[in-house]
Amino acid sequence: MEEEVVMAASSGDAARGKNGVMVVEKVGGRSTPTRCFSRYPLKLIIPSKAGVADSDAVWVYTVSFGGGIVSGDRISFDVRIGNDCTAAIKTQSSTKVYKAIGAKCSEQILEAQVGSNALLAVLPDPVTCFAGARYSQKQIFRIVSNSNLIIVDWLTSGRHERGEKWDFSLYKSTNNIFLEGDHPLFLDSVVLEDSMDSTVADRMHNYQVTAMLILVGPKLKQIRNQIANDVKETMSRLLQLPFAARSCYNKRQKSQHTIEKPDFIASCSGIGHWFGCANHGNDDRVSLQVSSPTFSMFGIPSWSSSIQLKPCSCSSGFNFMPLKCMCSCLRNNCTIGIKPKC
Repeated sequence: MEEEVVMAASSGDAARGKNGVMVVEKVGGRSTPTRCFSRYPLKLIIPSKAGVADSDAVWVYTVSFGGGIVSGDRISFDVRIGNDCTAAIKTQSSTKVYKAIGAKCSEQILEAQVGSNALLAVLPDPVTCFAGARYSQKQIFRIVSNSNLIIVDWLTSGRHERGEKWDFSLYKSTNNIFLEGDHPLFLDSVVLEDSMDSTVADRMHNYQVTAMLILVGPKLKQIRNQIANDVKETMSRLLQLPFAARSCYNKRQKSQHTIEKPDFIASCSGIGHWFGCANHGNDDRVSLQVSSPTFSMFGIPSWSSSIQLKPCSCSSGFNFMPLKCMCSCLRNNCTIGIKPKC
């Protein structure tokens, strides 16, 4: 990043307790950041040459001072994406959360509004909580019927090379999506905390990464269908009993054949139906959740940095990993719309 765009905002943002504000609007027919404000402990970087010449997207990188989030930090970031605009929110590296001091909890809050025919992609690197860390994040999105939204929310077990595996004290992540005002479309909350009966490490069964991907909107239909098909085929294969084992089971005989723990677990489903949103087209939205015992399922470096808004006509060469399937499409510049220079 050789250049960055920094714009001032009114002091009212700071008075309202906001650490960051970004507004993207159409100016001269292009998506343009018309307002950008940040203050400690958050810094916003908007590279002026992030994308190829024919791309119409704003990239914003969130940076924390000191390389991570310290105990007691509270970061609040507001985003508004205007009609027909495209923007992506990225991080420069994993979100590192340092050890808590006493019961202090670090907190991040993102509130975003996405306009008509607009696309917002939230594509951070994973959260990595150090041993003893206490961390909570909440993301609230308000969209309209033809908004487009990509949310990646993922967590690693910690500093793996130092032997830290799910050794943090508390992790909480909440993602809420509201349609046309305050109509709930998707409400999700994940809490990981040791209990009297078991630890987080015990319950994760040696899986070291957990992730959720949410895709909403008509522009993302092709990639949603591709991911849903790959998840279905892959998990059907991984969880299928060998033929000999099925025969023994049908005969009610004991068998030594068992289903081995798969390399990763994935589930994919449409969202919105439970909240009475079926009339808005339930096939426009999908949620994918994945857990893996290694980091390899996200093994393509910076996979989220090559999204292109074009109709997708390719087929993925990855047979086993639904997120790598998506990565392949994105890196081939054939899917959805934002492409920075690699």
